[in-house]
Amino acid sequence: MTASSSRPDRSPADESPSGSPPSPADAPEQRRILAVLVGAQVLSGAGLAAGITVGALLAERMLGSTGLAGLPAALFTLGSALTALVVGRISQARGRRPGLGVGYGAGALGALGVVAAAALESPVLLFVALFVYGAGTATNLQARYAGADLAHPARRGRAVSIVLLATTAGGVAGPNLATTTDAVATGMGLPPLTGPFALAAVAYGAAALVLATLLRPDPLLTARARTSPATDQARASERPDEDAGPAPTSSGAWSPPVLAGATTMIVTQLVMVAIMTMTPVHIIGHGHGVGAAGAVIGVHVAAMYLPSPLSGWIVDRWGSAAAAVLAGFVLLASGLLAALAPTDALVALTIALALLGLGWNLGLLSGTTALAHALDPGTRARTQGNIDVAVAFAGAGGGLGSGLVVAASGYPALALAGGLLAVVTLLAAAAAAAAAGRRRPSTSPREASTTTGGPGG
Repeated sequence: MTASSSRPDRSPADESPSGSPPSPADAPEQRRILAVLVGAQVLSGAGLAAGITVGALLAERMLGSTGLAGLPAALFTLGSALTALVVGRISQARGRRPGLGVGYGAGALGALGVVAAAALESPVLLFVALFVYGAGTATNLQARYAGADLAHPARRGRAVSIVLLATTAGGVAGPNLATTTDAVATGMGLPPLTGPFALAAVAYGAAALVLATLLRPDPLLTARARTSPATDQARASERPDEDAGPAPTSSGAWSPPVLAGATTMIVTQLVMVAIMTMTPVHIIGHGHGVGAAGAVIGVHVAAMYLPSPLSGWIVDRWGSAAAAVLAGFVLLASGLLAALAPTDALVALTIALALLGLGWNLGLLSGTTALAHALDPGTRARTQGNIDVAVAFAGAGGGLGSGLVVAASGYPALALAGGLLAVVTLLAAAAAAAAAGRRRPSTSPREASTTTGGPGG
C-alpha cells in the first residue's frame, strides 16, 4: 500500500498538484440534509425518552406486577420492528422523506394512545398504543441511514454520528422533564406518569413536520440517481483502499460484512434494552424516587448519543470491526459495575448506565457504517429496514426477558449476563468478519466504483 492510499478517501483523482491529498468532500447537498436531520432528531429525542423513563413504571402501576414491567419495552420495540420494515419499504420506493415522516407521525399517535389508555385504565388500549408508539423509536434510528446516503465513504461514520448526536438534546431533556411534565399532566386531570408521553406526542409530531417539509433533496433518491452505469464506468479505474470498507453487495445479499454489522447492532441493542429497562424499577424498588430514576436514565440517554463524534471518528479511523470489539468490552464493564454497585450507590449505577449507553453507541455506529459501505444504494433502504427489524426484535426480547430475569434472579444477574453476552458475541463476529476479509478475492471494477468517494455515497 502506498502512502497516498493509506486512507480510504485518497484516490489518484483526489491528489492535489502538490501531491498532498485534500480532505474528502461530501456531496454539496449533504450539509443541508444533515441540518434538517439534526433539527428533527432534537425534537424526536424527547419523544424517545418518554417510554424509557416511565414506560415500565406505568405498566407496573396499571398491571400490578413487577414481572410484567418489561412489557412496555417489549411492545414498543415490537412496534419498532414493524415500523422499521414499513419505513424501509416506503423509503425504498419513495425516498427517506416520506418514510421518516410516516414513522414519526405514527409515533405521535401512539403516544397519545398511551395517555388515553392510562386515563381510561385500559390495559388493552395501553398495549396497542405502546406498540404504535414504538414507531417513533424505529424512525429515530432509521434517520441515521439518511445521514450516510450522500456522505463520502471516508466520512460516513462521522456523518452518522452527527445525526445520533442531535438526539442528545431531546433525549437528555425528556427524562429530566419527567417530574415537571407529570405535574403538568396531573394538574390537567390526567393520571400520573402520562406527562412524558404527552410530550412525546408533540415532539414526534413536530419532527414529522420538519422532515416532510424540509428534507429536500431526498438523500436516498439522490444517491441512487448518481449511481448509474455511466458514473460507474467513469470511476471504474479508481481502486479504493481496503480501509474504505467492503465492496457493496448486490440485492442486499448477506455477505460477511453485512452479517457482522447486523450482529453488532442486534447484540448491543438486546443488552442495552434489557439492562436499561429494569434500571428504573431497580432504583425505585430500593427507595429512590421517580426523579432519581429520571436523572440516571437521562445520563444513560446522553451517553447513548453524546459520544457519537468520538465513536464516528473511531469507526472512520480504525474500522467497524475494531469499534465493535471495543463496544463489547465497554458493555462488559457496564454489566460488571451495575451488578456490583450497592443498592444505595446511585453514582456507581449512573456510571454503569453511562457505559451502557457508550457501548450501544459504539455498536450502532460500527454496524450502521458497515452497512453503508457494503450495500448498494439501489437496495440499501430495504436491506437496512430488514436488519433493523431484527435489531428491534432483539430489543423486544431484551425488554420482555429483563423483567422475568430480575424477578427470578435479581438485577445484578441481568447486568452481568448482558455484559458477558456482549463481549463474547462481538469478539466472535469481528473474528469471523476478519477471516472472511482475508479470504475475499480482489475487488472488481464494478465493486470499486461504488466505494469511491463520489457524491453518490
